[in-house]
Formats: sequence, structure tokens, C-alpha cells
Amino acid sequence: MLMEIQRLVAQEIRGLRTGLSNSGKMIRPICVVLLCLLVQGCTRPPIREPVSLTLLEEWSNQTFYEERQQELEEFTRETGIRVKLLPSPDSARQRLALWKDLLQTGASGPDVYGIDVIWPGILKEYFIDLKPYFANEISHQFPEVAASYTVDQRLVAMPYRVDVGLLFYRTDLLRQYGYREPPRTWDELETMAARIQAGERAKGKKQFWGFVWQGAADEVLTCDALEWQASEGGGRIIEDKPAISVNNLQATKAWQRAARWVGVISPPGVVGYREWDSLNVWLAGDAAFMRHWPSAYVDSQAAGSSVRNKFDAALLPGGKAGRVGTLGGWGLAVSRFSAYPHEALELVRYLTRSDVQVKRARALSQAPTLPELYSVPEVREQNPRLELLSQAFRTAVSRPSNVAGKKYQDVTEAYIQAVHSVLTGEKSAPEAASSLENELVRTTGFKKGSLKGKSPSPE
Repeated sequence: MLMEIQRLVAQEIRGLRTGLSNSGKMIRPICVVLLCLLVQGCTRPPIREPVSLTLLEEWSNQTFYEERQQELEEFTRETGIRVKLLPSPDSARQRLALWKDLLQTGASGPDVYGIDVIWPGILKEYFIDLKPYFANEISHQFPEVAASYTVDQRLVAMPYRVDVGLLFYRTDLLRQYGYREPPRTWDELETMAARIQAGERAKGKKQFWGFVWQGAADEVLTCDALEWQASEGGGRIIEDKPAISVNNLQATKAWQRAARWVGVISPPGVVGYREWDSLNVWLAGDAAFMRHWPSAYVDSQAAGSSVRNKFDAALLPGGKAGRVGTLGGWGLAVSRFSAYPHEALELVRYLTRSDVQVKRARALSQAPTLPELYSVPEVREQNPRLELLSQAFRTAVSRPSNVAGKKYQDVTEAYIQAVHSVLTGEKSAPEAASSLENELVRTTGFKKGSLKGKSPSPE
């Protein structure tokens, strides 16, 4: 029976490596995780045998998965501790639901969880406080990033990846159409995207679009929409006071502008796009501009990519308040239910170590979490966009997870539905913002607020 379970687990993992991002279903990843935990429970090794940990985190793409497996194999060679990497759903919402389900059972595994930068306030009670074990290491991190994983003076997770929204653009097409640099404002983006799209379609590329982004009703829409409104001075949904500020003219105008893109310079189906959907259009050479995360650089430059050596990245376009990208990233947390907390801490220490981050930066173009590594020649040679990323981190906008705490999931889901209803034409932006404001007041108990002393003013 045990051998049969192990065989099924192996088959499921092999299938998920290629099919997870397109399935959108929870049942397979849940079955895999539960089966893995069952195997772990049935085969807990004697003390004299090597410890085997389980690690559950996001799988952003196949390249990431392969690089992570290499890191875990090296960790095993150094320590003798084995690690099973478990697959996860593609959707951020599904990941959080799965993480909650597993942690609430009090199961001894997974031992280490990768957690989104917006989850510490939601999941803090389930993880060991890492501050006593990583006091020196955390002091060397970007202060803003470290603060994102600290709740009530407890270090919930150690950051190992930082992200920020960027604009990817076709350098060859910009030259062909007479542009010397990428757009600096949203107005410039609209003009350039429309012109390039018309020109390429006139050449017979009927599926070519000016701008692709992520409009699905998922957490990534919060990231995109926050960039639109924050760049226009529309705040970050809930301000630090705390106060609900989302119902303001700058935010509603930003939402309306994005709604006008749908079917014009962006595909009608963009309202269902997640990261992989927009990336696939871009990699096929069917878009002039794309909003994405830094990891898209590696995929864009990979063999087989239609945009290889034909693209670059820049700060996202801005409005009257400047150019901003939403801060993202992941940290590593140790379950307080783990049967092997010491070994789990060692795994976290290894994966966040400076030399491992250097190797990861070279392999994945992944921005290090340690500022000191940005001046290392070995890192800079393989990632010429570090200066851009450093600038983007300095101007990034954070989602209001630190203010909303355990209510953040309710806040972001309400925000997602409001913005999505505008993008699909179900509601006007002022109507959606007004309803959202009232819903957030009921959900959080916070009062209605304002931006820079101005009252919210819907159109």
C-alpha cells in the first residue's frame, strides 16, 4: 500500500510540473500535498536516518522549479538533510487557501512554507518567530522588505525574493516606429501602443496587441490597479492612519483609463489574464509592451522566445504622482508544528544566504534581498538591470496588508471585485469606488478618510 501511495505522488508531481499553471483546480495540488504528508507520516525515519523536510512554496515557472531543485540538492550535500519540494496552485488566492487549510490542521508538515509578502499578518500565529535566530541576517536586508515580514515585533519569515512591477518593451519596434525611449507616462504608453499595434496589424499580424497586463480577478489585479491609482495620487486603498481612502477622483480616473484599454490596445480577454497569460502573448512576439515582474526577463531571453534580444525593461509609466510599481516578493517561514524545527531553520538560513542569492541572481535574474550584493561584479555582470530594480524598489508602493492585518484578504478581494467590475463594464468607476468604500468600512471598522487633507470626491 505504501509503495502505491508513493507511486501516485510521483505521478501527480510529474504531471503538475507541466500542467499546474493551466489547470486552475485545487483538487490535484491538495491531493498531492495530503498524500505527501501521509507518506511522511507513514515513513517517519528512525533518529539514526537522515531527516527529510517538506517545503511548500510557489512555482513561478519551470525554470524556477529546476533552479530550486538544484539548491535543495546542494543543501542536502552540505547538511545531509533531505527536502521534498511540493507543488502549489497557480493562483495566489488558491495558494493562501491551501496554506491556511494545512496550517489549521496542525500537521507536522510541511516544515517550511514560502509566504507572500502580504501574508505575515494573516498567518503569523502558525509560524516560529525567526528574530532570535536571524537577528544578524535581518539587519542586512532592505529595511522596507524586512519590515513587511515583521508583525507585532515578530519576524514571521525571512525574505528570499523581492519583486516589483516593471514595464517590458520591444526595443526593435520602438526603433522602427521612431521612438527613442519607452513611455514615461500612461498617456505616452497609450499613444505608442496604439501606433505600433496599428502598424504591425497592417503588416498582417492580426493578433498583435499594444499592451498586455494582468486583469484576472486575482491578487495580481490588486498589484496592477494599485500601480495605476498610486501613480495618479489615488492612494493605496487604506492609509496608515488607518482610514479608507479608495473613493477618490484620482483612483476612479485611473480605473476608467484602464477599462478603455480593454479591446483597444489590450486584448478583450485581458480581463482574465494572470501572469502566465500575459507572458505567453509577449513571448510569442504579439505585444509591444507588457506589465510583469522581473522574473519575466529570464523567460524573455530564453531560447525559443520570439522576443529574445529584442526587448528591455523600464519603470512603469506614471501620472502626476510619479512612476511606481507594486512591491512583491516571498519569504520563508518555519511551521511551529514542524517535528524538525532545527533542521527547518537551517534550510531557511541556507536559502537566504548571500552566496546562494548570488547564484540565484545569476541563474534567474532574481533581485537579491541584500543591498550589499548589488555591487558584486558577479551579480551585476549577469543582471544589468540591477540599477533599474534598485530605483524601482525605492519608489515602490506597498499593498495595505500591514494596516489591514488579518482582514487583508477580505480587503483585497473586495478591491479586486470592484476594479474588475469596472474593467468588464459592469459598473462605472465612481459607483464601484463608492460601494467598495462602504464595504471596507464594514469589513475593517476603519473610518472613511482622505488624501492630503482632501475629501474623497467621486466623479
